[in-house]
Amino acid sequence: MLDISKIRAITLDLDDTLWPIWPTIERAEAALAAWLALRAPVTAGVFANPKARVALREQVVKNHPDLGHDMSALRRESIRLALHQSEENPQLTEDAFQVFFAERMRVNLYEDALPALAFLAQRFPIVALSNGNADVGRVGIGEYFHDSLSAHEFGVGKPDPRIFHAAALAAGVTAAEVLHIGDDVHLDVLGALGAGMQTVWVNRGDHAWAHDDQPHLTVSELGQLCARLVTPV
Repeated sequence: MLDISKIRAITLDLDDTLWPIWPTIERAEAALAAWLALRAPVTAGVFANPKARVALREQVVKNHPDLGHDMSALRRESIRLALHQSEENPQLTEDAFQVFFAERMRVNLYEDALPALAFLAQRFPIVALSNGNADVGRVGIGEYFHDSLSAHEFGVGKPDPRIFHAAALAAGVTAAEVLHIGDDVHLDVLGALGAGMQTVWVNRGDHAWAHDDQPHLTVSELGQLCARLVTPV
């Protein structure tokens, strides 16, 4: 059970917790392919083909295992490699990445996200904690966050307890005083439990829980969490 009296800060996942990630990535992929079509058409064909994109990413991860936690670096290297293999201009890499990244920052928040952020930010310092490369400032929700910590900045990602502990430190509290909120069973819930935090599983898809360790609270949308914090059970 959730112990509200212990909560002094919140760490919050971003992708698929505050917005659906795959529609965002699909738009960004389309924007990248359209931009490349005018400048590097062979490479554009690679990024327009889902199977080719997956194969390219797998090759990059294999060649650069040290980049596994850095989504931006993986994307840049994927673009560079595709340009190289297509015998097109690799100097287009950074401009192409910025086209992708600008679209990746254009997210469609879940309906409950902004009201919940406003509610929570009035009560606790919130630290964004993500394995992705979203920038809360560019997304337009930076005002609600005390700090932001991502895997590519820190050097390791969730579920490593070190990134959870660093987020607690950024909020000025201990891990036991943090409530972590996220959608991913392994990265968010089990990771935060392993780091000594209380957890909220945001289960928007009505999935079954299949692990012995349990989240302290399960919600289908963030308004339920806000209501729980106002009216303890």
